[in-house]
Amino acid sequence: MANPDYKLNYVVFDLETQNIFADVGSNDASDLDISVATFYESDTDKYTTVHIDDLETVWPILERADALVGYNSNHFDIPLLNKYYPGDLTQIKSIDLLASIRDSLGRRLRLDSVASATIGSKKSADGLQAVRWWREGKIDEIMKYCEQDVKVTKKVFDYALLNERVKFKDGYRKKEIPLDISGWETKEDASMTHSLPF
Repeated sequence: MANPDYKLNYVVFDLETQNIFADVGSNDASDLDISVATFYESDTDKYTTVHIDDLETVWPILERADALVGYNSNHFDIPLLNKYYPGDLTQIKSIDLLASIRDSLGRRLRLDSVASATIGSKKSADGLQAVRWWREGKIDEIMKYCEQDVKVTKKVFDYALLNERVKFKDGYRKKEIPLDISGWETKEDASMTHSLPF
């Protein structure tokens, strides 16, 4: 069993966008635009949610991270956030829960399917709804949704770290997915390419 006490400073995060792939005629996440972002830092046990205009205020949180934790973050959130970040986020250790699930199960699962079976809670909306809210100027709604998303992702991550598995619903039955978390708690000495003097 993994040690439930956090040794590393994990930053669990999620981004919402102003647009969708169909709007930009591309499947590249970095072609989209961020609307809102939420970051949970395990060292401080705090959630920080920011509007795109305040995004640079979270760079210190990323600078302190030993690992970035997300759901589909390797293919979506990190490339998109890296477009804005003055350094290189790919130099920070990444724990993508979806990638770990896919490696074990052989296919992708929606966060809702995993979260509802593993921790008994679900997301409060979806990315398309967040884009609609952006167009309607409902920024507070997006911020609440994004933070809730990170809370759900953090709970799934905590469960996986403790139990080395998550669950999902297959029809009416719950099934377990064993996860290889062997590298999750090891600190990597990456040559950081931060451009900011923190």
